[in-house]
Amino acid sequence: LLVEAGHQVLEAENGRLAVEIYMRERPDCVLMDITMPEMDGIEAAKRIMERHPDAVIIMITSHGQEQMVLDALKAGAKGYILKPFNLDKVRDVVTDALKRYR
Repeated sequence: LLVEAGHQVLEAENGRLAVEIYMRERPDCVLMDITMPEMDGIEAAKRIMERHPDAVIIMITSHGQEQMVLDALKAGAKGYILKPFNLDKVRDVVTDALKRYR
């Protein structure tokens, strides 16, 4: 969906790699799951925000993880998407975040 909308998409298989890729590539927006191997999304968001407080990070989470969503927002995430999600929701949240924060 994001590629079809004209975005370049980079992928990381865990939180540690997400931070490394962000530092190297500086993408306009990051979609990151809270639950990831090696480093969770909250810690990855904190590490990115420490060096790049203007980063646009949107967390993806499951119902029942409300405290984790709050922790992610405190860490600097600009928004969140609840699973299960539909593609229209992803597109709308990304479009809104890019308009608002870029």
